[in-house]
Amino acid sequence: MITIRLNADDVGRIRFALSPVWEAVTSVRALSNNTARSVHGPWLQKVRPIIDGPDLMLLKALIPAYGYIPDFLTPAPPRRSTSLESGLAAISATPHHLVVSEIGKLHRNNPHPMLPDLIAHPAKALELITSALETYWRRAIEPDWRRMRALLQEDLAFRLDELASGGIERLFRNLHPSVRFSTDRIEIDRPYSCDGEPLGGQGLLLVPCVFSWPSGLSVSEAPHVPTITYPPRGLGRLWEDRQDTTDSPLADLVGRTRAAIVSHLDLPMSTTHLAHQLGVSAPTLSVHLSILRNSGVVDSRRDGRAVLYYRTNLGTQLLTASTPLASTA
Repeated sequence: MITIRLNADDVGRIRFALSPVWEAVTSVRALSNNTARSVHGPWLQKVRPIIDGPDLMLLKALIPAYGYIPDFLTPAPPRRSTSLESGLAAISATPHHLVVSEIGKLHRNNPHPMLPDLIAHPAKALELITSALETYWRRAIEPDWRRMRALLQEDLAFRLDELASGGIERLFRNLHPSVRFSTDRIEIDRPYSCDGEPLGGQGLLLVPCVFSWPSGLSVSEAPHVPTITYPPRGLGRLWEDRQDTTDSPLADLVGRTRAAIVSHLDLPMSTTHLAHQLGVSAPTLSVHLSILRNSGVVDSRRDGRAVLYYRTNLGTQLLTASTPLASTA
């Protein structure tokens, strides 16, 4: 059992954030403990042939399949949405004594021949780690990041609505089966306990993370910000192939372009993202989106400076009803 104690200030500073670095780190673990039949099977089959090499060897030494991961590899994002570059910069700024301490703890728990040299040369270790993470990200995560980010944003919108409508207790009741909230603590079901305690007054950071499935991770030792990751809602949709609507009844009804829009919006997208996916101009797409929105087939919400479009329940019903049925001759 992991326990994160919260004072009144901490409860008032619970916040959410997305983290590309967290996705990279947890995806390395997913490579080791997922199979082709798991929820991430399609991603595994795509990336495994292209990511082998020294960078992955280093990352796997630091990120074992189970157990402790050095907390400095998953820095707390200062804002709701951050870039890979800012996350790597935060790792690079880790105090050397913390690098030595946390990699040393990892080596005691999961000895690996690459770790002693990192412990002996922490400055060089940070250079190697950030370089390996960036190379790995470009190959394994970046090609699918827009789609992952859309799923994470959709989850954040749902969680913030839960918080607004039902308060903190409702938020944690639906967050993850292993996470429980009481007035002064968070309890996380794990087959091990935590060695240290977080510093009070830092709040609590909640990070939806695609590759944390199925159990999530937690950071709870000082000096790090207490953090809990959890799998986002709708994760099963992430790697699904989109329905081909070219010759569907829906295309006959609303036209091929609008049917394709409805099909692509299984996750929220901006106009720019959707235009890139469909190969149409943004002004043309805006006209189609306006018609679909006025018809109740799609809707939109603001996320910072961006406007994200998503398929409504009516749109999903129309798309499902247009799926060609197999002949029953």
